Amino acid sequence: MKVLITGGAGYVGYALAIRLAAEPHVQEIILYDNLSRHNEIIFFGLPFGDGKIRLVKADILDARKLKKAMQGVDVCYHLAAKVLTPFANQDPHFFEQINHWGTSEVVEAIELAAVKQFIYLSSTSVYDRVTEPATEETIPSPHTYYGISKLRGEEHVKRLPAATKSIVIRSGNIYGHSPSMRFDAVINNFMFQANFENTISIHGTGAQTRAFIHIDHAIETLARIPFTELPSGTYNMVAKNLAVNDIAEAICTIYPSCDRIFINQHLMLGSIQVSTESKLWDYIAYQQKSLLEELAEFKDKFAFTGKQG
Repeated sequence: MKVLITGGAGYVGYALAIRLAAEPHVQEIILYDNLSRHNEIIFFGLPFGDGKIRLVKADILDARKLKKAMQGVDVCYHLAAKVLTPFANQDPHFFEQINHWGTSEVVEAIELAAVKQFIYLSSTSVYDRVTEPATEETIPSPHTYYGISKLRGEEHVKRLPAATKSIVIRSGNIYGHSPSMRFDAVINNFMFQANFENTISIHGTGAQTRAFIHIDHAIETLARIPFTELPSGTYNMVAKNLAVNDIAEAICTIYPSCDRIFINQHLMLGSIQVSTESKLWDYIAYQQKSLLEELAEFKDKFAFTGKQG
């Protein structure tokens, strides 16, 4: 099996490559990434993959390079995206170009190469603020540039022929340690602050709720999709719904002397809740850990701990 991962040097993409490299049925993994995060440091360290992995440094908007890289690919994971927090509403041009039109270019390359399976990592941000936990049957109604761009990407996926198995995964906020870390997500950011600054900065009241999934759970799920009988369709990938204050409380259990600072505490920020009873879990089971267990493991990944008062 030949696999191509757009965004293959990213937070999720690189961890997925490591997991797929252990699959005996995977002979080649192409990391297709423009390295816009300047995280080349991840390519140093103990070797892995036994020669299976190669890097193509290119942008998904570069149609010529994308089509060339896609030749002979059996499975494509499309993870490349401009990502921010769920209600961020900045840089509409970049969201539109990368998440919308970039996905269009990927879909066209898949059509031309007759790729057998396409897995698109979308977002629960397409549901925006909902009054009831969203399910796969909930009609998306995004109001942020990010959510709109991810939904438009989904619409391009729908045009793929039936010969290509097409899976859309609407993921909750992914958190936890990866070789290619990102710290704009709330849990990762809180852990970094708590470990080195002994302080957590909470925006708004902290009552706002988000849908989450640990990166180990997300990676295992994505890695197993090509080897299951999961039908083409759209699936939510969510394990927990957590209020920001609940996350802060758990982190302060791990770091007992950590302080909490509220910024604009008068603001009631919006929430996204997504049902954890996804159709996806009918096909891919996973033994979850508690949030406290996950955070304790995360803490152990830091090279050192800041001075705790």
